[in-house]
Amino acid sequence: QVQLVESGGGLVQAGGSLRLSCAASGRTLSSSTMGWFRQAPGKEREFVATISWSGGTTVYSDSVKGRFTISRDNPKNTVYLQMNTLKPEDTAVYYCAAAYMKTITTAQWRYDYWGQGTQVTVSS
Repeated sequence: QVQLVESGGGLVQAGGSLRLSCAASGRTLSSSTMGWFRQAPGKEREFVATISWSGGTTVYSDSVKGRFTISRDNPKNTVYLQMNTLKPEDTAVYYCAAAYMKTITTAQWRYDYWGQGTQVTVSS
């Protein structure tokens, strides 16, 4: 079993930055693909970013490309999402997830473990 705990969410003005962290316990993340997803009020949960087990490959949704950066620190069992130039439409609950597979994936159903989420609110 893996427990994922997100932190770093909060309220920020448009144009500002936040850094989300996702800490894992119970099992190493070093062999997993990690992803960040988000769910805005009244909307389906959507893919944001994913990173391969080595950190060598990353994929972003078009809506965050160029503004968000996903990274990982395997010895610390932690994954990060640096969010810059935030927009009101980035307001959502952000979830991290782990998929124990070597192939990078944006598909939610492939992720085995999920955190409880952290709220990000961007004011205009």
